[in-house]
Amino acid sequence: MVGSFNGFDGVSEAKLPGKLQSDIDVIGDDEVNDSPIEEVWLTVPITDDPSQPTLTFRTWVLGILSCVILSFVNEFFGFRTNQLSVSSVSAQIVVLPLGKLMAATLPTRKFRVPFTKWSFTMNPGPFNLKEHVLITIFANSGAGGVYAVHIITIVKAFYHRKQHPAAAFLLAQTTQATSHSFVVKFEIFQMLGYGWAGLFRKYLVDSPYMWWPANLVQVSLFRALHEKEKRPKGGVTRLQFFLMVFVCSFAYYIFPGFLFPSISAFSIVCLIWKSSITAQQIGSGMNGLGIGSFGFDWSTIAGFLGSPLATPGFAIINLLVGFVSILYILTPISYWSNAYDAKKFPIFTTHTFDSTGQTYDLSRVLNQTTFDIDREAYNNYSKLYLSTFFAFSYGLSFATLTATISHVALFHGKSIWRMWKKTTSVVKDQVGDVHTRLMKKNYDSVPQWWFQLILVLMVGLSIFACEGFGKQLQLPWWGVLMACGIALFFTLPIGIIQATTNQQPGLNVITELVIGYIYPGKPIANVTFKTYGYISMVQALTFLGDFKLGHYMKIPPKSMFIAQLVGTIVASSVYFGTAWWLLESIEHICDTSSLPEGSPWTCPGDDVFYHASIIWGVIGPLRMFTSYGVYKEMNRFFLIGLLAPVPVWFLSKKFPNHLWIRLINMPIILGATGSMPPAKAVHYITWFTVGIFFSFYVYKRHKGWWARHNYILSASLDAGLAFMGVLMYFSLQSQGINGPQWWGLEGSDQCPLAECPTAPGVVAKGCPV
Repeated sequence: MVGSFNGFDGVSEAKLPGKLQSDIDVIGDDEVNDSPIEEVWLTVPITDDPSQPTLTFRTWVLGILSCVILSFVNEFFGFRTNQLSVSSVSAQIVVLPLGKLMAATLPTRKFRVPFTKWSFTMNPGPFNLKEHVLITIFANSGAGGVYAVHIITIVKAFYHRKQHPAAAFLLAQTTQATSHSFVVKFEIFQMLGYGWAGLFRKYLVDSPYMWWPANLVQVSLFRALHEKEKRPKGGVTRLQFFLMVFVCSFAYYIFPGFLFPSISAFSIVCLIWKSSITAQQIGSGMNGLGIGSFGFDWSTIAGFLGSPLATPGFAIINLLVGFVSILYILTPISYWSNAYDAKKFPIFTTHTFDSTGQTYDLSRVLNQTTFDIDREAYNNYSKLYLSTFFAFSYGLSFATLTATISHVALFHGKSIWRMWKKTTSVVKDQVGDVHTRLMKKNYDSVPQWWFQLILVLMVGLSIFACEGFGKQLQLPWWGVLMACGIALFFTLPIGIIQATTNQQPGLNVITELVIGYIYPGKPIANVTFKTYGYISMVQALTFLGDFKLGHYMKIPPKSMFIAQLVGTIVASSVYFGTAWWLLESIEHICDTSSLPEGSPWTCPGDDVFYHASIIWGVIGPLRMFTSYGVYKEMNRFFLIGLLAPVPVWFLSKKFPNHLWIRLINMPIILGATGSMPPAKAVHYITWFTVGIFFSFYVYKRHKGWWARHNYILSASLDAGLAFMGVLMYFSLQSQGINGPQWWGLEGSDQCPLAECPTAPGVVAKGCPV
């Protein structure tokens, strides 16, 4: 198993005698009937029934309904302090009885569409697994979010500028579609990902070594819900196990979600040293290093890093090494040595500061008429400062990107090149495992021109969205094309990392950096460029992951494509409509200084996005990461990242029998804290604890239990939390009903001094001078 360190990037060494695990296009004779990945071998069935209908009336009704509901709920909660992300697993569960009810009650006769030869039936027979999977794909679109909404939010709520609704709508649509290929600004962002997905299906879907670990959670749940099995003696069926854990998770979440929020993150250190800034900086899991902190809440464990039960063990160890190195070695040394005047600021914060340690006053350097930087005012005010952790986060992001390119070139370059040559040869159909062979045997693939057509349309609409509407987005046509080029370049290497480790290195920093240098002083242009360059790639990887789920569940590729495309358009439209409604109807939304005390509409995710727009768009990297700024040394991380995988690759060649060397993944190590912020130390600590326990102890000692229940456990914990979260909000919190007043009701970790600076003379609210 990967968690036991028997393979590289998710590949079992024992099943590839004499071959490097990176040889993604070679299948051994002993693997002709199944996947070479042990987790897939234990989880995914190798059967298929091509006669099952897919895009049925039930699929369309339940799929679009679940997509709309999830889109609305997730966007609505996304503006609130306590965000609630309802995953597609909720719809995955709810639609099963609804589908069976429709199968039992709807008429079976055929209906003919007037003036056409086309007919359909509302009830083609029993509700089947493939319908269920496609409905979940619709739900995935609703649960995935629309990144372009952040642009709309910061323009209206933070920069207080007017925006044309048609331009905003196009922005959202086109970023999503480029990943399938590219519908108005909002729609265009959403659609761009389809184009990149079409280009890289051969490498990231058909290859059995690109196994997308997170998909195994859904595969396990589908099997538990649909396969009939006899209850084992002294045990329970998978469905019974799911229901038991679901009920427990549902009931338990009333404590961290309503009665006792403090158990989501508490610190032993802060309880002991209540008046020490240094102790609380060390012990706070929310605003410090998190030593001695923990949380008893599944949302704390899986809310930011995903489920630790779905992440391969070797990836968890790589993340742990990186986390310890960055948070417990690099950060303390830089902070307590006062690098970059670190003690003037909190040790862990995303906020920006001036040279006196006060919050950076953007209004003093921003020309409110032209929406550009006022250079004279900037020179008379202050350079922009960050907390040391936030500054090094950018440096490590630079390193992660170059390490990803270097890692993929060294460990996968030859295999990718061989596969590229085979795509035009007669032997190309021999590439793949039993799942790939079944798909090729039973179904036609999606024509490449479908993806290409969407790509061309979306690029065109993207340029129209940026150049039209009075150029409100500030980004010229060449910026759109450059952003698309960056997304195209990085989709494959980042996709390989995600498909084998369940971790996705971020591309947002490089897009911010490039446009910041080329087109400085344009904050909206900067975030628009980032969204086209970064989010179209993320959407491409999302679509590829869904294609892999369809690959495992034997869904016809054309049906999968249609479900993804329609789901994307519906989801981005609902996300846009919900965001626009909230921004127009709630006074002072996102403005914490003007909101009534206790108001939930604080927009935490948009706040991070806004501060990034200040750093990269208004101030710009020229005034941040060169001699004109404070953090010019961060550029060295580009070279560090590029060289970091080289020693690992060299050692893996020199000592091929030392399998643990091949498991060292420098992009994952360098990007370990990439989710911070918004994730905090306590989220990582609890995630590591649970992940190591299940990936090593449970797998090694109780492999049979792990094979039957591990992924179902993850799905049931997600589902129970999601259902209780929604129920609590609509039944209690929306009515202003909160839990009983006591110390456990506080959402903090009882470490208020962790947010204080330690430099003498710096004044901060609630902190000793």
